[in-house]
Amino acid sequence: MSDHPSTYVPKTGIEKWLDSRLPIVRLAYDSFVDYPTPKNLNYWWTFGGILSVCLAVQIITGIILAMHYTPHIDYAFNSVERIMRDVNYGWLIRYVHANGASMFFFAVYVHMLRGLYYGSYKAPREVLWILGCIIFFLMIATAFMGYVLPWGQMSFHGAVVITNLIGSIPVIGTPILTWLQGGFAVDQATLNRFFSLHYLLPFVIAGVVILHIWALHVSGQNNPAGVEIKSKEDTVPFTPYATVKDGVAIIAFLFLFSVFVFFMPNSLGHADNYIQANPLVTPAHIVPEWYLLTFYAILRAIPDKFLGVVAMFGAIAVIFALPWLDTSKVKSMRYRPVMRWFFVIFVVVCLGLGWCGAQLPDAQVIPGFPSFNLIDGQLNSYLWLTRLFTLYYFAFFLFIMPWIGLKEDPLPVPASISEAVLAEHNKKKG
Repeated sequence: MSDHPSTYVPKTGIEKWLDSRLPIVRLAYDSFVDYPTPKNLNYWWTFGGILSVCLAVQIITGIILAMHYTPHIDYAFNSVERIMRDVNYGWLIRYVHANGASMFFFAVYVHMLRGLYYGSYKAPREVLWILGCIIFFLMIATAFMGYVLPWGQMSFHGAVVITNLIGSIPVIGTPILTWLQGGFAVDQATLNRFFSLHYLLPFVIAGVVILHIWALHVSGQNNPAGVEIKSKEDTVPFTPYATVKDGVAIIAFLFLFSVFVFFMPNSLGHADNYIQANPLVTPAHIVPEWYLLTFYAILRAIPDKFLGVVAMFGAIAVIFALPWLDTSKVKSMRYRPVMRWFFVIFVVVCLGLGWCGAQLPDAQVIPGFPSFNLIDGQLNSYLWLTRLFTLYYFAFFLFIMPWIGLKEDPLPVPASISEAVLAEHNKKKG
């Protein structure tokens, strides 16, 4: 909380000297030791700490990889192979970095869904939510540019497909595309630009993360009950209570991370990226990494190229507007049983879009699903299902949330966090 008085007392002479000139120790103490934390936080709140670890891992391993990587179209692919074969523990560093991107996105999706379920975007946390959305958008841009750097088949042709989407924007699309590619095609200038931006953006993300944490400490943490802190009885110190819980979750997450790194390091990638880029040979199926398949499916669901781009970016932009789309006065879906079902359907729809995005665009019909013969040809059931999911995705934010917020009758909300904790305790006892 912004009005929480500092309890830090410098003990040694050096601490007193530093505190009077640059109270950085006081800042750390008040932010991560004595910071008042809602006493009812569950393990879904540990993903903030997990994401901090993921960002640190990606920056450290990325810096080391950049020391050995050659951003040249003739040498990039071979430099990655040299890292894997000749650099000491290069295979480990690269696998940690590559799988770390997937772990990063997995954690951020859980973090965002938790915020959506418990209403962490509602007042007074609108700026906190928007900063989180900016981090998410920067992550997408960083991941896309990083995917191009190995200069394999999927890297090169994925860059061609995605960058050419920008050219569909009327009037300004072509000049922006030429500037982004550094010419009229994906080539050496494109690789240079992407390498430079991929190296830079993680530090921009780190800067926005600092603003995100700052905004969190100004507005205070949300909690499963969705009620604000009323008194000291509603809180516990951040350390040891939250730090121990975060530590347990981080260890469990690192165990999952290590399973992918050591036992299935290539399971989340694409085999075609182990073939050096060849502009004359196009892969049979160009797909992004799994964590972008949902938005890729939305792009493919629209037959018009420009409208598909609008829909894809609109799917991200609508998340920014969430604080003003939800009309309910109750934050947590724990007390909104009707909205809770729509939320579950939304999660299933997002997973379904990811699955549809991974299918071949000209795939045969899904067994048990209908296909339709239209005037312009056959619409396969994958496309039909993708469009249905896309419709629900936007309807959830633009129609369902505003309408349910006005019409639903929520359950009684506890008056304080302590009351919610006591009610939960009594419920478990009997």
